[in-house]
Amino acid sequence: MEKVVILGSTGSIGTSTLEVIEQHPDAFEVTALAAGTNVQVMIEQVKQFRPKLVSMATKEAALSVKEAVATSVKVCWGDEGLQEVASHSEGTYVVSALVGSAGLPPTLAAIRAGKKIGLANKETLVTAGHIVMEEANKAGVSIYPIDSEHSALFQCLNGERSEDVRRMIVTASGGAFRDWSRQELEKATVEQALKHPNWSMGAKVTIDSATLMNKGLEVMEAHWLFNMPYEQIDVMIHPQSIIHSMVEFHDGAVMAQLGTPDMKVPILYALSYPNRMPLKTEPLDLVSLSRLDFREPDYSRFPCLKMAYDAGKAGGTMPTVLNAANEVVVATFLRGECTFLDIEEIVARTLDKHANMRCPSLDEIHEADRWARQFAQFILANRTA
Repeated sequence: MEKVVILGSTGSIGTSTLEVIEQHPDAFEVTALAAGTNVQVMIEQVKQFRPKLVSMATKEAALSVKEAVATSVKVCWGDEGLQEVASHSEGTYVVSALVGSAGLPPTLAAIRAGKKIGLANKETLVTAGHIVMEEANKAGVSIYPIDSEHSALFQCLNGERSEDVRRMIVTASGGAFRDWSRQELEKATVEQALKHPNWSMGAKVTIDSATLMNKGLEVMEAHWLFNMPYEQIDVMIHPQSIIHSMVEFHDGAVMAQLGTPDMKVPILYALSYPNRMPLKTEPLDLVSLSRLDFREPDYSRFPCLKMAYDAGKAGGTMPTVLNAANEVVVATFLRGECTFLDIEEIVARTLDKHANMRCPSLDEIHEADRWARQFAQFILANRTA
């Protein structure tokens, strides 16, 4: 039986993971959970799944959970609590589903503790891919992708040799604004940006999908997961979100993984690999779809995708800075304090100002992250003053 730890249990991926576990109680047991400040959802999860350890982002949230659950459950908080959950002695499998660069330290802690990793936190590899993969290789830890695109690539590559790959094709729905002009984007609202056409995701990821930054982050994640040069990773807009990604080989063959847009499918595959277990989900009906559409991404309308490619190719601390600045501006946009197009402008200005550090240490990555957030906030403050 796999004893599962979930980092980010109250978020979209975390709750979907628990739904998968609920369907297979003989195969999976919840050992520890970590979340932000959603006390009510955590209380419900603890009562249903009875983990031995829980961590919340703040002391106040932790005390609220502690008051409502059994005394047999240890409740902690903050960064230390998150690290304790990630390296919990009884856990065998850690699902890293936190949002943003906050997922890096606990994921590294889980790797160093020898846990299997189900990775749904792409920023872990975006900000410190060279360190994470080196640590995983050193510890003999397997990292299984949970993002639907990387799960698709993983499945298409199963049994294949990497040297036979001509290119990887990461598909993108195009997000809420895939058919909008630049003039329309100038007036885009938060409510409009959050209306993703296919997927149900958290707010930050949904905004990243609307700017295509999310797809750029996924390109960087694919680079590290599959040791593939950026020149061999392409993005293709596929509005139906049925083909989750493809691999083209040197002989002209193309392998594609298809399925309904349901995150429980890649979650279960990551948890149960190399087996395939049954799942209660809507079956794919290609006849009713009748057609699948594809087109090239428009880099002029959505420059965040090109910025991500450029940052990935530059390497060093540039991906860290891209991600940190983006997190700051997206949070500001979600509060209604800047425009949609401010996201790309401020990320670009932050990248332009940064002096790249090649092969950075973990401390240098943290410093680059801190600098980028401070600089992006400085630009925002001066724009709104």
